Amino acid sequence: MIELLEQCVSIPSLSGQERNVADFLVAEMLARGFDRAFVDEAGNAVGIIGNGPRQLVMLGHMDTVGGEVPVRYEGEGETRKLYGRGSVDAKGPLCTFVLAAEHIQSSMVNGEWSIIVIGATEEEAATSKGAHFAATQYKPEMCIIGEPSGSDGITLGYKGRLLIEAHVEQHSHHTALPGPSASEQAVSVWNHVAEVARQYNLDKAKVFDQLQPSLRHIRSGDDGLKEWCDVMIGVRLPMEFGPEAMAQTIEDYRAQLEGSEQTAGFKFQFSTRGPERAVRSSKDTPLARAFVDAIRMEKLRPAFKVKTGTADFNIVGPIWNCPIVAYGPGDSSLDHTPIEHVEVAEFERAVRILTNALKIAMH
Repeated sequence: MIELLEQCVSIPSLSGQERNVADFLVAEMLARGFDRAFVDEAGNAVGIIGNGPRQLVMLGHMDTVGGEVPVRYEGEGETRKLYGRGSVDAKGPLCTFVLAAEHIQSSMVNGEWSIIVIGATEEEAATSKGAHFAATQYKPEMCIIGEPSGSDGITLGYKGRLLIEAHVEQHSHHTALPGPSASEQAVSVWNHVAEVARQYNLDKAKVFDQLQPSLRHIRSGDDGLKEWCDVMIGVRLPMEFGPEAMAQTIEDYRAQLEGSEQTAGFKFQFSTRGPERAVRSSKDTPLARAFVDAIRMEKLRPAFKVKTGTADFNIVGPIWNCPIVAYGPGDSSLDHTPIEHVEVAEFERAVRILTNALKIAMH
């Protein structure tokens, strides 16, 4: 089974450059007996088994972040590992979907269900192009998102997100003169967001309930006529603090800066992008219970999880409004790292668990 993933991670597929891996997955799904497989208008690789009216969608993503991780195996036996960009995030979960769907074909005898496997585009970008398109094409009764949870894990929720970009500039002047620089004013934007988060988090013990800001980028320059500084801030948002509230907070601060005598002569431009609301599903659904039973069949203890990142879960969950979980092999702490890898035994175990979960959920 691991050969499918090995071939998949060997095909580079940065966000926006997924066509080669999409063609590979379509060919693989057709060869593995899917009734239909094609690349859709958003560049997603889609495979369908069955033509029943009840839809179960397994939505993973094909794209990866940058950075080459040489594809290789290390270790032997139970400790054998496959290294490669996307082996965890998230070609591993996606290949698990393909293999589990292949294995369950023979038990789909009553024509009641359609299984739809989607390898989405641009999940690692703020656009989430593939998931937004898929959300308009299907109406599933159940949905599984392909993200690493560990073979014994069931992910029920993801935090929200907002990206904030601030540009500050003023006329150039000698550094010996009094007054703040454009860089100092730009840093004050970060300090303000960090203080808003600190105050909000005072009575929040759980990380999933907290505001989590991070200073992603800071760049400055001076061309002799004007000096400028750009900052980009990412904020991970809890259920109770949506992207609209965060955007209003930053807009209020911009108005405060522009109305202050201390910032006279500065020009401020703020913008936001990539808004996503936090989502959380119930563990008391037929789908979640099916995973619990399937994990226990492997003599493992099921673990429900919530994640501090975002996923296509945030996109389709509120639209489809059906039982939904995220599942896939791999340790999410290895996402985006130069040592990204998955244990072969865990990958194969996840295929068995997912296959059994599908059988139970669609019974």
